[in-house]
Amino acid sequence: MSTEQIVILVVLIAYMAINMFLGIYMSRRSAREHASSGFMQNYFMGSRSMGGLVLAMTLVATYTSASSFLGGPGLSASWGLTQSWVAAIQIGTAFLTLGVLGKKFAIISRKIGAVTVTDYFKARYNSPAVVILCGVCLVVFFLTQMIAQFIGGATLVSSVTGMPYWAGLALFAVVVILYTSIGGFKAVVITDTFQGIIMTLGTFLLLFFVIRAGGGLSGITAQLDAMNPGWDILGKGEFSGGLTALSPGYMISFWVLVGAGTLGLPQTAVRGMGFKDTQSMHRAMLYGTVVVGILMIGMHFAGALTLPLLPAEGIASTDQVIPYVVLRYMPAWAAGLFLAAPLAAVMSTVSSLLILASATIIKDLYLTYIAKPAKTGTEPEIQKAAEAEAAEAAAVQKLPVLSLLITILLGLIVFLLALSPPDIIVWINLFAMGGLEATFFWPLIGGLYWKKGSAPCCIASIIVGVSTFVFFNQVKIAPFHIHEIVFGLAAGGIAYFLVGLLRPEEPDPEMLKKCF
Repeated sequence: MSTEQIVILVVLIAYMAINMFLGIYMSRRSAREHASSGFMQNYFMGSRSMGGLVLAMTLVATYTSASSFLGGPGLSASWGLTQSWVAAIQIGTAFLTLGVLGKKFAIISRKIGAVTVTDYFKARYNSPAVVILCGVCLVVFFLTQMIAQFIGGATLVSSVTGMPYWAGLALFAVVVILYTSIGGFKAVVITDTFQGIIMTLGTFLLLFFVIRAGGGLSGITAQLDAMNPGWDILGKGEFSGGLTALSPGYMISFWVLVGAGTLGLPQTAVRGMGFKDTQSMHRAMLYGTVVVGILMIGMHFAGALTLPLLPAEGIASTDQVIPYVVLRYMPAWAAGLFLAAPLAAVMSTVSSLLILASATIIKDLYLTYIAKPAKTGTEPEIQKAAEAEAAEAAAVQKLPVLSLLITILLGLIVFLLALSPPDIIVWINLFAMGGLEATFFWPLIGGLYWKKGSAPCCIASIIVGVSTFVFFNQVKIAPFHIHEIVFGLAAGGIAYFLVGLLRPEEPDPEMLKKCF
């Protein structure tokens, strides 16, 4: 291992250690200050105490991932600035998420004591089938998305330090699993804030050193015009089969997948439950939009400028483009600081997914359907109620240990699955994102804004939407280059509203009081 690699490794280990200790310390302090809120409110929702900056940064950090710093900018090296059209779509996601979901979710979640999206579904649709179906889909697609993030973190650590892939994966996994499992939601959002600052700093560092290495903007653009005609923002170049970033099908697909469709991501929607007050939400909408704009446009612009800096024989994978440029053209201290940025994106995404998956398994499935005693139908109602209360109290006492064990177990499962990694991170991440959107988009939006939405609507939407999404993904049919998520959401929406119109149910007055 070279001296430069040792310096980078030291910087990365120090960064991960700071995250771990910061998250655990802030979580313990919050638990003491909000002891009256109870374990579940503290561990899974941070006592709903997020201010504007913290809310903005945790949204940004949760939404950005390995593909934002490695996969996407790596594709920009060959596709050019046309890839920036995709990046630009993502700028308004924080504003959109909080504007559409934030205030309604905050009010409803406080009324019903919800700490997960599935809690909301339980109150809104009053159906065990909906809760179980949503919980299973959430855990499956979260595991898939976490695999992509673990691969991204391990690839990054191993490629810049020379460590074996498995060793980089183990180092990354230990840190993330520890501070998430011990610290809970508060640790996640506090470290997200720190990581958001590091990501912003890293973006500016990469732009500076890429432009300097290429001889200034004029020198780089002259080389790009010769090497990759059509690299500019007008998208004159082609990706494959005549597809460009300005193709209607391509644009529609990504406006849905990484734009409007993000309203269906439970890991960002749940942030709408945890902020302190309306003023915090409004500030977060502004801060989040600015930070996402800097990250997305800055990183993809830097990626498009890297082509003249790459070796003539090319790079084996687009995921390796940014690490290669960083190691070759940045001093060790700057390389370490920059590489902390994609590591921050990966860690923040994994921790958010991990804590929400743990909450779903423990609160929405275990407490609701496993910890309760079976009813025989022969016992007096008073006895049944007493047994149910005793069982729930016993289960709640076990929650701290159980939450720790489940979070660690989920992390270990992802670690094992990530030991044999697929090729391109960005496509794994987009598949998992599409699956989550196909599952949750219409149950969330329809549930919040359509009083006639019912449990059959929700079940039909999930089954039809996810099946359509997976079918088009597997058979590789893409009419007009339209991504499978467009078909999945369209089919899910038709199923949701069609079932609601054909099988109208009178809304429950108690549900209307809580959810509208």
